[in-house]
Amino acid sequence: MISYTSLFIGGQWVAPSTAATISVTSASTEEVIGVVPEGAPADADAAVAAARRAFDDPTGWASLEPSRRAETLEKLAAAIGESSEDIVRLVSEQNGMPISTARAVEGGFPGALLRLYAGMVRDQQLEEERPGMFGGHVVVRRQPVGVVAAIVPWNFPQTLLFSKLAPALAAGCTVVIKPSPETVLDVFRLAELLEQAGLPHGVVNIVPGGRELGAYLVEHPGVDKVAFTGSTPAGRSIAEACGRLLRPVTLELGGKSAAIVLDDAELVSSAQDLFGATLLNNGQTCFVGTRILAPRSRYDEVVDVFTQMAASAVVGDALDEATMVGPMASSTHRDRVEGYIAQGKSEGARLTTGGGRPERDRGWFVQPTIFADVDNSATIAREEIFGPVLSIIPYGDIDDAVHIANDSGYGLGGTVWSQDLEHAGAVARRVQTGTVGINHYIPDPAAPFGGVKGSGLGREFGPEGLANYQQQQSIYFPPV
Repeated sequence: MISYTSLFIGGQWVAPSTAATISVTSASTEEVIGVVPEGAPADADAAVAAARRAFDDPTGWASLEPSRRAETLEKLAAAIGESSEDIVRLVSEQNGMPISTARAVEGGFPGALLRLYAGMVRDQQLEEERPGMFGGHVVVRRQPVGVVAAIVPWNFPQTLLFSKLAPALAAGCTVVIKPSPETVLDVFRLAELLEQAGLPHGVVNIVPGGRELGAYLVEHPGVDKVAFTGSTPAGRSIAEACGRLLRPVTLELGGKSAAIVLDDAELVSSAQDLFGATLLNNGQTCFVGTRILAPRSRYDEVVDVFTQMAASAVVGDALDEATMVGPMASSTHRDRVEGYIAQGKSEGARLTTGGGRPERDRGWFVQPTIFADVDNSATIAREEIFGPVLSIIPYGDIDDAVHIANDSGYGLGGTVWSQDLEHAGAVARRVQTGTVGINHYIPDPAAPFGGVKGSGLGREFGPEGLANYQQQQSIYFPPV
């Protein structure tokens, strides 16, 4: 069992303010695999104070030449790469992510994001001179926003952490990380790598805890910006608090994305991409297309394809290389997913496969589940289930498909499936969502990622992600 007794604050391992701990349980075996201290408000105060000192230091992180910060980020990327298999295994054990998925995403994205933003800030012009309208000239400066509270969920703990940490550090910000209680062991391992990479003391601080600690950080007077990924209800509360405080906030929230299957789509040959776009990480993914929109002319065929895909998916221990669908992250979350399955049945949807638990002695497993004959007004088509449950909804013509896709309180992801890429792109442009994939879905770090409507505010990835951690200052010079 992995055990930590100290918190990483101010570049040192320090004693927590209370004796409270967080026990970490394997989603596959239900065995306790680790324990770490649970952060309290006093620990959050210490972490914010350390981040503030590091930011305000006139010779510190914020004032370094961008090239110096870039070098440190690249060193951290190398350290993470050398230890990626340790981190991948910890993530899979904790949240049930199939290890093949964890290796591709959690093992690869952190280093890629660090290198992306290192290169971006190294090349970015931090001061721009413009001619003034009234004579003279103006200098527009890009400056780091300050101390960032990064509140990270359990489903992709490393990727979603580095979508915040990499651009924040590149910009010159300092950070307090609040990981989810379900996935803390990987973040404590990261703390050891931060030491190895030589980040100055206080630039990154880690305080694990639950919702109350997150709420405390959101309103902390020493925090300059909040970056949050999580549920839409929690995001609304954070937005309200930050609005009252006039505090910048980035919110990446829930989704109920539509996968629009056009009448010429070739589905059988796209099975791997279909699976990734709809059931990635056991369905515990905010952007996956959990509403499958199928043309009436091919409805039965589409139902058969998805039913076979789900029924044949290998369900098993997250650490098994053959596993395609692992367990839910917690028993509480499994109960939630099973509640939605029961509701789908009670509201008259037709269950074509799944709907129960696989025959396993241990682990929080749910069978991949397909519902057919679903109306877009049904609960399972409206609310985010966050599990391996798909609803197949029929449509008439393209206008009807677009209407159904847009008839949602969410707008994060989505896909369009067709052999005619030009036509698919035209349909994608009509969908009210932050991102759309054509015949696949993989968020590309080169482009902005985020949602509309109930799926969030702001964007991560791309140069837009870096801009979220910078603020502008204009200096007006008189005519000479």
